[in-house]
Amino acid sequence: MLNLQHSARAGPACRSRATTRKLCVSVSAAGSTYGNNFRVTTFGESHGKGVGCVIDGVPPRLAITEDEIQLELDRRKPGQSIITTPRKEDDIAEILSGVVDGVTLGTPIAIVVRNKDQKSQDYSEMSVAYRPSHADATYDFKYGIRAVAGGGRSSARETIGRVAAGAVAKKLLKVIGDTEILAYVSKVRDIGCSVDNGAFTMADVESNIVRCPDQAAAHKMIDAINEVRTRGESCGGEVTCVVRRCPKGLGSPVFDKLEAELGKAMMSLPATKGFEIGSGFAGAAMLGSEHNDEFYIDEQGRVRTRTNRSGGVQGGLSNGEDIVIRVAFKPTSTIGIKQNTVTRDGQETELRARGRHDPCVVPRAVPMVESMVALVLADQLLQHFAQCELLPRDGAVGADPTVTRQFAHQA
Repeated sequence: MLNLQHSARAGPACRSRATTRKLCVSVSAAGSTYGNNFRVTTFGESHGKGVGCVIDGVPPRLAITEDEIQLELDRRKPGQSIITTPRKEDDIAEILSGVVDGVTLGTPIAIVVRNKDQKSQDYSEMSVAYRPSHADATYDFKYGIRAVAGGGRSSARETIGRVAAGAVAKKLLKVIGDTEILAYVSKVRDIGCSVDNGAFTMADVESNIVRCPDQAAAHKMIDAINEVRTRGESCGGEVTCVVRRCPKGLGSPVFDKLEAELGKAMMSLPATKGFEIGSGFAGAAMLGSEHNDEFYIDEQGRVRTRTNRSGGVQGGLSNGEDIVIRVAFKPTSTIGIKQNTVTRDGQETELRARGRHDPCVVPRAVPMVESMVALVLADQLLQHFAQCELLPRDGAVGADPTVTRQFAHQA
């Protein structure tokens, strides 16, 4: 809470008397924190000393190691192949707090990754001229100051904190419900692919540098990225993410529907321009009889749906079917082709941007998408248990006072 003292003169009749008004302004987290129960704050700039995250709300006694976090960071780090940025960073994760002997304490977990391979001189031109479609101009409009080198907080390097936190969230979801979250590149420019969303594996995704399980399509995607890279250009694409064995009932009506939370999380990632779940925009062209997912009872006596056009979410709540989402990423803003722009002092000019950037962000966006999905589901899982699993489901609680007394004794 921020208290501001404001003095004002009331007018000619009251010139001899000054009135004082107290303004109470509530300042919420300024955009770097996600979640209510599983709460993650990321910090750091692209060319600062380091980047990372603080995770609060992680249940105690969860086994997690730096190696498990490192596995996810290695999938995200730069310099992986010819179709990614040539910046060389080891991106080694250091757990600073909240974990002892590989087990969470239930206290805030702080993770930091030190920056090493900065070349801030590459951004000298950008200190005065705005890169078209980048955050240079809007950060200046909002803050009146910005970290020029590497784009500061607008750089995809900020996502290191998300991926580190996502590794913890993935482990929690795996332990609680054997939930699996896998994403892959499903499109580069106009090159699509054919993938069985119910069967592909992590090994299939990681079998090539573009992270597409369809090997024939992957070769075409790699060629397309290389073609634009050699011209100093960039291109966009799409990432599809599948959640298997998601617990039922995650999400909350009305404004906190699961697909709304997923949409917000996906659109918070750098370079995102579109989000779909299930049938997405194609569903708008269908009839109700074509789109509805009919229910049936499977061999284990569970309520299932024969189709999954809902994408695993109905009425804003997960229904236990696979959650299937797609995220569209625009072409990387920083390109090596001369473009028209303006300077910070309002002069029209030309800019040929320098620096080391991905010609296409989607191969490295795969672990970012997975991590943000994991953060959403972990947050919703804790909220669901707190509200809906605290009391037994077989009858009302409160008529027999011994029930609450027994619970308190057990606790």
